[in-house]
Amino acid sequence: MVDSDEPDAATGRAGGSDGAGGAADPAHGPENPDINDLLATLDALSDTVDEGHEREKVRQTISLVERMPGTGALAQRITKYTSRDLAESFVGAVLFALPLLVEGGVFEIAAWFAATTVAGVPVLLVGHVGFVLLATAGLLYFADFRQITIRHPILGVIPRRYAGVLLVSLTTSSLMLLFWGRLHEGDPTALERLGRIAVVWAAAAFGAGLGDILPGESQGEDLGKFDLDIGDDD
Repeated sequence: MVDSDEPDAATGRAGGSDGAGGAADPAHGPENPDINDLLATLDALSDTVDEGHEREKVRQTISLVERMPGTGALAQRITKYTSRDLAESFVGAVLFALPLLVEGGVFEIAAWFAATTVAGVPVLLVGHVGFVLLATAGLLYFADFRQITIRHPILGVIPRRYAGVLLVSLTTSSLMLLFWGRLHEGDPTALERLGRIAVVWAAAAFGAGLGDILPGESQGEDLGKFDLDIGDDD
C-alpha cells in the first residue's frame, strides 16, 4: 500500500500510518497527543490570527477545553492564572514570612551579606537573590506538585505565575518589615536593609509558590487574557 499525502475522506487527515509504537511525525505533532498539546496548539494559533474576532474564537475554544472534566494527572494540571492565585500567593507569603519578622537572626544574616563583598559587590547577597529565583522556578515547574502549563508569558519569556509569585512575595516581605518596624531597627545601612528584605523574601517566595499551586487551579478570569492585543479590531 502506498502512503498518500492526500486527506483521508473519512478523517480529513493526511494518509499514511506510523504504526503502533512508530516515531512521531513532525508535520502532524506528537504521536500520542494529550490535552496539553492541544492547548499549546491553540495558544500558537491565537498568536497567528490577525482579526480580533478570530482571536476571541480561539480563546473561547481554549476556555472550553480547560473546562472539560479530567481525572488523574489532568485533574492536577493548572493552566489559568487568576486574581485568586495572587490572593493565595499573598496568604502563603504572609504565613511563611511571619516567623522571620520576630527573629533577630535575620539582622545577623543581612549584616553578613552586607559585609561580604568582592570589589564592592555584595556577592553573597547577589547569590542569595539568585537562589530565590532558581528555587521559586524549581518549586513551580520542576518539583512536580502540579503540572503547570505556561501560557501568555510576559514579553514572550517570563511566565506570569513565576513573576506573580516573586513580586507578591517581595512586596509582602518589604511591607511587613516596614510596618512592623523591623526594616530600620538598629539604624542599618541601605545594603543591610536590602539584605533583611532578601532573607524574608526567601521564605515568603516559597510560601507564595506553595499557596498558589497546592490548592490546584483557581476559578475566575484568566489574567493571561489581558495581553494588550494592540492593533486587533475587536
